[in-house]
Amino acid sequence: MTATVEVEQSVVRPVRFHQVGKAFGHGRTAVVALEGVDLDVAAGEFVCLLGASGCGKTTLLNLVAGLDKPTNGRIELSSSRPAVVFQEPALMPWLTAAGNVELPLRMAGVPKAARRAKAAELLELVRLAGLGDKRPHELSGGMRQRVALARALASTDDNTGASAGKPSLLLMDEPFSALDAITRDVLQGELLRIWRATGTAILFVTHDVREAVRLGQRVVLLSSRPGRVVRQWDVDGLTGADEAGAVDEINAALRKVISSHAAA
Repeated sequence: MTATVEVEQSVVRPVRFHQVGKAFGHGRTAVVALEGVDLDVAAGEFVCLLGASGCGKTTLLNLVAGLDKPTNGRIELSSSRPAVVFQEPALMPWLTAAGNVELPLRMAGVPKAARRAKAAELLELVRLAGLGDKRPHELSGGMRQRVALARALASTDDNTGASAGKPSLLLMDEPFSALDAITRDVLQGELLRIWRATGTAILFVTHDVREAVRLGQRVVLLSSRPGRVVRQWDVDGLTGADEAGAVDEINAALRKVISSHAAA
């Protein structure tokens, strides 16, 4: 029903994994989180990463973000500085919404007038125009996550230094899992709108197969620990029965991965 994507070698890729492995600890007590991961994300592509708990999905994002280093293999990063959106917005409570969005720009040395204009533009993009003076505690959970998204987009779009002119990359680690179903559904739609408007490549971690199929152009399944790429599906533009069929097929593959790990 669905097929693995094969991207032409000439396509620009913000990130490439070459036989990447990651172990925590040493010797017999070492925990191998990832092993032999080969994965590409093309410029502007929306890739969803699926797998059982503990399979290394978040570890993979941390490696791309530079929060940790691979034990073996290498990561080829050809993007502007990647930004991460976590489950929790992690906003600075003493800063306004606009101040939070401006923060990465200020750290990058962007002049005050330019960063204020950019923050206003991004808040409008996430549909928070006019709320830039609000502090996090004055905003709903969904609004706080929108601010976190705007801040991440600012981080990928500082247009300064070595990052200038490079494709942007956004890393999202289950950003909607802590929200209620209605808010999550709304923000999924908003994320698609923002992705189409900005052309930012997205690597999105989720446990929810339906969310992955709805949002992604490509769904990548990792094995249980140590995480390896088991299979990939092209789900771009699927609707109706085709979308439902892809959800069933991917769910079956995910259950098989989880079952094989439990039986080991």
